[in-house]
Amino acid sequence: MKKTVSLKKNIDFRSVYKKGKSLADKYLVMYILENGSQSNRLGISVSKKVGNSVIRHHITRLVRESYRVNEDRFCTGYDIVFIARIRANDADYHDIQKSVLKLSGLHGIERIPQ
Repeated sequence: MKKTVSLKKNIDFRSVYKKGKSLADKYLVMYILENGSQSNRLGISVSKKVGNSVIRHHITRLVRESYRVNEDRFCTGYDIVFIARIRANDADYHDIQKSVLKLSGLHGIERIPQ
């Protein structure tokens, strides 16, 4: 089983923002950057513009769970950062999951099911 590590340091986030590629839809922005390891590192950012701390934490949990459930569909060796957009506070789990999978497919890091 793969282990996904969390991005926690500001310098790691800034590196992904500066050197990585980004794509967006109406709920999320997704940045990716190759990290040269055998695992993915996941970062989630939800600004205060999105809502209060309860809403921000809820969105963070939705994104993390959407990634976790579909983790085997992702190629490894990437730093992945999701940024929640303001419209994400109206989204439910299925909306966030569709957004995560759509953006990963657009980035080309989603494995094709065998």
